[in-house]
Amino acid sequence: MIYLDNHATTPCDPRVAQQMMPWLVEHFGNPHSTSHEMGRQAKSAMDAALASVASQLAVAADAVLITSGATESNNLAIDGVCRHPRQRRRHVVTSTIEHPAVLDVVARLEKDGFRVTRVPVHPQDHPLAGQIDLEPLAAAVDDDTALVSVHWANNEIGVIQPMSQIAALAHQAGALVHSDATQAVGRIAVDLQRVDVDLISASAHKFYGPKGVGLLTTAGGVPRRRVRLKPMIVGGGQQRNLRSGTMAPANVIALATALDLAVAESSQVARRVGELQLRLWDGLQQGIDGICLNGPTLESSMRLEGNLNCRLPGIEGESWMAACSEVAFSSGSACSSVDAKPSHVLTGLGLSESEARRSVRFGIGKFNTSEQIDRAIEILVAGYRSLA
Repeated sequence: MIYLDNHATTPCDPRVAQQMMPWLVEHFGNPHSTSHEMGRQAKSAMDAALASVASQLAVAADAVLITSGATESNNLAIDGVCRHPRQRRRHVVTSTIEHPAVLDVVARLEKDGFRVTRVPVHPQDHPLAGQIDLEPLAAAVDDDTALVSVHWANNEIGVIQPMSQIAALAHQAGALVHSDATQAVGRIAVDLQRVDVDLISASAHKFYGPKGVGLLTTAGGVPRRRVRLKPMIVGGGQQRNLRSGTMAPANVIALATALDLAVAESSQVARRVGELQLRLWDGLQQGIDGICLNGPTLESSMRLEGNLNCRLPGIEGESWMAACSEVAFSSGSACSSVDAKPSHVLTGLGLSESEARRSVRFGIGKFNTSEQIDRAIEILVAGYRSLA
């Protein structure tokens, strides 16, 4: 199979697995059992990995929480800020095209009495297609806003949001800023000294690490603001009483290794992946009359390299996927695959339900080759023609 679904997950880099393995089978001490050498050894290695993660994101080491992934991080960030006993503000602002791990959390807050504003994005025919509309965002944020949560980069159309401008608007009203940055971390620069965002979420498996481990930064930005969180998981007090549970040094070391590699190789990978992205798009355009691009143009600096979301003439995306079983791609977010509704990201761009259902997403990664892309084009064009 040719794997072109790297926004859903990436394969674990063998170098990451190699660094992780000894901490599973040899140095297996509990990092919280520091009364003996094995525990102290595990804690020391884990602390070094946490310091490395913090350095890559330009935050203090004590500002990094390890979680099971970005879904947990998003829940802890949004619920944690809004439900803290000392939180008096009762308003949350987000965009209409966030990941369900954000939208479902704010919907639950709304049911519990919070006021929620979902700000639209620029439509498909706009030069800033997919970016949040800053004018209604500025109008929405007020002195009752506790949190503004906007993803750094979208998982379906690859649009990169203007986080510095979003943060400035939010902070003017005294609100904190959270970003689901799981598609951005390891792919583009995420420097919390330069971009004044208070909390970010990420998952290791989006940047060639293992599944089941992620992070939440709890105090980014300059100046470093006070972030109070109500914990979701209690019992033991590990991680500063904000998330209890025995930590896994192997996972933390794997996350740190994957992030180090992703950042070090980001320019090289982006260039290669961008070339493959254009190669795939050119091949699809030559083979399928009327195919259209969803989201920003491929030449735009506001689109992730490797992301290709396209709309077919006359054929639903699900049917095309079934006809091209040798290629792994998707019709939207992996976390929304159980929902039969059309993509809310695409309808948020102003596409009709029919147009959204005729759309698919390709995510090209660092292990893809030009030979794979050429073979995928053959399969995809033949599959389309068998249905048209």
